[in-house]
Amino acid sequence: MIFHETPVAGCRLIELEKRGDARGFFARLFCEREFAQAGLETRFVQANNSLTSEAGTLRGLHYQLPPAAEVKLVRCVRGVLWDVVLDLRPDSPSFGRWFGAELSAENRRMMYVPRGCAHGFVTLGDDAEALYFVSAFYGPEEERGVRWNDPRFAIDWPVTPTTISDKDAAWPDFNDDFHGTARLRGVR
Repeated sequence: MIFHETPVAGCRLIELEKRGDARGFFARLFCEREFAQAGLETRFVQANNSLTSEAGTLRGLHYQLPPAAEVKLVRCVRGVLWDVVLDLRPDSPSFGRWFGAELSAENRRMMYVPRGCAHGFVTLGDDAEALYFVSAFYGPEEERGVRWNDPRFAIDWPVTPTTISDKDAAWPDFNDDFHGTARLRGVR
């Protein structure tokens, strides 16, 4: 695997190192040793699969506060999506910065989302399917979100979303109290 640095501290865009021949190719999606050598999480407790039927659908931006703060490893296995990571860790040198990249079944790239960062995506085609691993179990009381168009962060989405859940559309403008900034201090 090739781990590319991004403008968000700890976030990585990961490319597979394919070894192939006339039959096709083989590549590792995860290797505990390689992730550890890169300083990344090596323990994942859950794998999730989501299918989004229509292009222009936005999911996110979601995260969990401690003690349920989680790392995510995201890969698009069908279709194409534009994946975003937003740094909400107040002690981070990249606090408030975001990074986005296209993930697709074709490019086989993965996004590594550190604890304390919000994550979301918008689909760029119909029937986009994502597979993602998480390092902590879901804690409904710890769930938070940032609205996709919060002016504080000015995320430059490649398309204007056409479908957003009521919950995701209703997240308040970013504020320290609701978004739990104090609880994210020291999270890496």
